[in-house]
Amino acid sequence: MKRISNKMTVNIAGALVAVFCLIGINELAYDRSVAAMDELSTTELARSSLQRLLQDVLDAETGQRGYLLSDDPRYLEPYNAAIADIGHTQDILRELFVDKPEHLPTLGTLSRTVQQKLTEMDLSLRMKREGKEDAWKFVLTTDVGKEQMDTIRTSASQLIASSQKQRDQSYVDIRQSLIAARIGITIVAGIGFLAFWLYLRQSAALSLADQRQQVALQAERDLLGVQVRERTERLAELATHLQQVREDERAHLARELHDELGALLTAAKLDVARIKARLGADSADMQQRIQHLVDTLNSGIALKRRIIEDLRPSSLSNLGLLPSLEILTREFERRSGLIIASNLEAVVLDEPTQLTVYRLVQESLTNIAKYAQATHVNISLLNYPGHVVAKVQDDGQGFDTESIKNSSHGLAGMRHRVEASGGRLVIDSGPAGTTISAVLPTGSTGGLPDDPNFA
Repeated sequence: MKRISNKMTVNIAGALVAVFCLIGINELAYDRSVAAMDELSTTELARSSLQRLLQDVLDAETGQRGYLLSDDPRYLEPYNAAIADIGHTQDILRELFVDKPEHLPTLGTLSRTVQQKLTEMDLSLRMKREGKEDAWKFVLTTDVGKEQMDTIRTSASQLIASSQKQRDQSYVDIRQSLIAARIGITIVAGIGFLAFWLYLRQSAALSLADQRQQVALQAERDLLGVQVRERTERLAELATHLQQVREDERAHLARELHDELGALLTAAKLDVARIKARLGADSADMQQRIQHLVDTLNSGIALKRRIIEDLRPSSLSNLGLLPSLEILTREFERRSGLIIASNLEAVVLDEPTQLTVYRLVQESLTNIAKYAQATHVNISLLNYPGHVVAKVQDDGQGFDTESIKNSSHGLAGMRHRVEASGGRLVIDSGPAGTTISAVLPTGSTGGLPDDPNFA
């Protein structure tokens, strides 16, 4: 996993480098292309300015010669316009060639020759205006003007040729920049695609490794779940066994108390009765003591009977569930002072389930007497197809079922006893009182209801 993560980091770093290289190539090609286009624009402006200068010189010479030969002032209009434009054009040329020292001598020759040509034409016009016909005709017929024009044409052609060469070089630079950018972008795009493919491949490997890890974790969770279920089942079996052992010990102790202690108390009571019968009527003090002893023995027998009933209710085995519950509620009502109302229907349950219902009602009444501070208790046992519902409801102060869930062993034991019998226990407590409901199967078809509070 760590190795795959390191490879993925390298691939991401490579992809970032490729992106930055792509941006760098694009910016470099842009800068070179912009520079070449600026140079091309400058070259075109220089070329057009040189051609414009030649045209202005030719226009000035044509206008000057036309005026000299025809004496028509209209020929001076193109001459004057050309003279005015020549100065502006020369300023543009000087600005264009100021950073090109290799062309400055040629530009200087061109400028000087143009000025000489303009001076020669201006001189001819002045002589014309002054009436010196022979002088301006002599200047006009000499080869000075032709030599100046040839020099102007030669200098301008050289500068135009140089500009043309620079223009061609700018086109070459633009083409080279575009080709370099195209090749660079293609290479970087290929590298980026390769890095992306490696990233996808390693992502798939990482996903596969993650799936394997999830499978392993799920297997471990399943194993832990099986172990937890097995341990829970063993603990439930152990709790059920301990509960059964406790009930067996209670039954054994109840039998011992009933047989041994009952026999001793009965024998003592019979002996006291014989002694009382032999005493004369004149032994009032002894008769009183004998009666007190009889009352004490009767109280001991009643206490023995109550302890036996608490340990293992004999009425449950001898009379059945409903009479046992009636006896339990009647005696508890007498001892606690609570008002208990019962609604008990006849049910058919096996002996362990009957004991579960009895212990549920007994434990509930004990808790109500200790903690609930209630005045009324309703006990019901309702028979339904496939199950019975045992419910104990009081009007006392309730409790928080969530906070007491892990601290009340009595409720936990009650729940375990009901669930061990295949039933379900529901505890609902609030300010208006507490309701404990147990749904227990009867063994016939029908099963437990979906809603444990339906009754």
